[in-house]
Amino acid sequence: MFELADQDRIELTDTYRELHRHPELSMQEHRTAEFIEAALDRLGIEHFRCGGTGVVGLQRNGDGPVVAFRADIDGLPIEEQTGAEFRSEARGTLPDGTEVPVMHGCGHDSHTAAALAACGVFERDRAGWSGTIVWIFQPGEETAAGANAMVADGLWDRAPRPAVVLGQHVVPAVPAGSVALCEGPAMAAADALKVTIHGKQSHGSQPQDSIDPIVLGAFIVTRLQTIVAREIAPQSAAVVTCGTFHAGVKENIIPDRAELTLNTRTLTDEVRDALIPAIRRVISAEAAASGAPEPEVEELYRFPALVNDAEQARVVRAGIAAELGAERVLTVGPGMGSEDFGGLATSIGVPNVYWFFGAYAADATEQPVNHSPQFLPDGELPLVTGARAAIGGIRAALGETREA
Repeated sequence: MFELADQDRIELTDTYRELHRHPELSMQEHRTAEFIEAALDRLGIEHFRCGGTGVVGLQRNGDGPVVAFRADIDGLPIEEQTGAEFRSEARGTLPDGTEVPVMHGCGHDSHTAAALAACGVFERDRAGWSGTIVWIFQPGEETAAGANAMVADGLWDRAPRPAVVLGQHVVPAVPAGSVALCEGPAMAAADALKVTIHGKQSHGSQPQDSIDPIVLGAFIVTRLQTIVAREIAPQSAAVVTCGTFHAGVKENIIPDRAELTLNTRTLTDEVRDALIPAIRRVISAEAAASGAPEPEVEELYRFPALVNDAEQARVVRAGIAAELGAERVLTVGPGMGSEDFGGLATSIGVPNVYWFFGAYAADATEQPVNHSPQFLPDGELPLVTGARAAIGGIRAALGETREA
């Protein structure tokens, strides 16, 4: 029987709290990788480093299908405000040298703990399955760097190629104890752009001698919203967000430059192919209207769209339902959040399935969202649900898929 024994639950909670206390920024997860490697060593599972701080475990158990399961491991530059006894007090350094507090504000600690718990169950119950499970502990999900780094470092040359890649994420929008899964598009593609606006500096009392990049930037930010409102069909989902706007050093100096960062979300290539050129057109046209030089637009990163394979999603749904109960497997539509998970499967042309498990009880009065300084899944139930969902999904894939 594939079951989480009492000792499994204790170790699951202990693992989660240890990871939560010691988060690390994207692509800097050195301590976390060593922790995972030590856990795999205790289970007697072979493993290798991949993509810098990524860890891949190979759980081989005779002939049979190959299934991959991914858990992300990085934290965020957030100062934790949960008040938990095991809260993070970690610090990290961003690529630009800025020192910041670090927190597992998106639940990657619960993903990793659940995967390690499931790994232990499969190792103990080897008589109940055959094949190979490729456990992917991926760095750098928050920056869209990790999946690409692992693939570039030869992930699928060094590990058996799976028939399907599975993954999951904890979220507040699903009740604790339940899982939500969709067939087809699951999460949006995301593009991040940095816009550098060039103006002409002047004294604040002599605006006629300036080209004001702040006013220009304000028009750009405002005008960009009309793309979604007036150029994208209402039936098509799209988001354009200006997340940062930096300019100037003193109230009576009109500066000579401003910097914006933009983030977009789209569910289809068709909408993305319309949205990104429209953004560039608006930026260029507003600069021309202000008599300013052409702004510089730099692509910072891109998350691919995450699309669940419909047939494999039905297989996985049945496996999770067998583990948790059919009433606890919910059907949802696509969300506008983004993940680089899909790149692991698309890099070798195999299907993937990704689902969500709940963070809080349905009647919880406080339900902080992911990336909040208060985000903390509510007790043992989300962790156990994540581990059991992983077990159910992997079991189903091992029983229903064929080797690629």
